[in-house]
Amino acid sequence: MREGSGTASALKEVLPRKGILYQEDFAYLALCRPKLMPLKSVTLEKLEAMQKNAQDKLRQQQQQQEEQQGLGGVGSNAARPNIF
Repeated sequence: MREGSGTASALKEVLPRKGILYQEDFAYLALCRPKLMPLKSVTLEKLEAMQKNAQDKLRQQQQQQEEQQGLGGVGSNAARPNIF
């Protein structure tokens, strides 16, 4: 019985006098906290923001061109192709 074990039911160690002595070592799995992955990468978010900015600029330029060509022409909307 070991003195520092602190268990109520202590086991007596038995060492063989003949034969091979071995010890089984079990590899226990250490569970870690799951890592949260972003749904979108930072690069993808930057690309989407750049694309949105480019679309907004294109819309503004189209609106400015329409205003310069004539204010509220009857056939101006019908002749313009729908890009979006």
